[in-house]
Amino acid sequence: MEPSAEPAIETKQLTRAFGDKIAVNAVDLRVEKGILYGFLGHNGAGKSTTIKMLTGLLAPTSGSVRVLGFDMLDMQQSLEAKRYIGVIPENLALFDNLTAKEYLTFVGRIHGLSMDTIRQRSEELLQLLSLQNETKKLTLEYSHGMRKKLSLAAALLPNPKLLFLDEPFEGVDAVAAVTIRELLTNFVAKGSTIFITSHVMEIVQKLCTHVGIIMHGKLVLQSSMSDILAEGSLESRFLAMAGADTMSTSKLEWLENR
Repeated sequence: MEPSAEPAIETKQLTRAFGDKIAVNAVDLRVEKGILYGFLGHNGAGKSTTIKMLTGLLAPTSGSVRVLGFDMLDMQQSLEAKRYIGVIPENLALFDNLTAKEYLTFVGRIHGLSMDTIRQRSEELLQLLSLQNETKKLTLEYSHGMRKKLSLAAALLPNPKLLFLDEPFEGVDAVAAVTIRELLTNFVAKGSTIFITSHVMEIVQKLCTHVGIIMHGKLVLQSSMSDILAEGSLESRFLAMAGADTMSTSKLEWLENR
């Protein structure tokens, strides 16, 4: 079964509760194909929980999820959808006792790629992400930034139609960040879709064509980036919606005492 012509992502009243706490509350998302969609929110707003439901890692309490036309609440369709998506999850989920090449080989075989394809793509990705000289190390020896880059390589390896990236720039050095931005821009330019979370407003503003903002589990905004920038910066819009203007600006007087 091939992906349909439906939106890349569509949810209706998507809700997830953990006991008495509602982490995601009746979210209606619509992400068209071929765009770079930024999903923003404060810590604990529900971003990672939403991604877990979109990728089939967590079942919603209620509501519906369709990804590339597949019903993610149907076990068979969810499994089929995963052939076409790549993910950098919140916790990275690497196998610490494998080298980078071993890990990418494992990922490639899971996706049914030939060994020749895996070798070629792995070498190109590791070179591009400046990991080519680290291939003899186990991933447990990698820094956080290196682990993040290896996770991106694994997500891109099967050439997915849809990428879910949870904080892909966190812990990544400035040079690598530029490379990743160019890589993601080219990926979308060829017709694929990216759903990204990030706390770095400058990066989201430069990269993304559309934005959704979630606050306390509720989707409070979906808009094109051009419409947001017509009224100011993304950061100012986000801070206004977060109620930053009502936040306390009191000083910690004791920090000024010597």
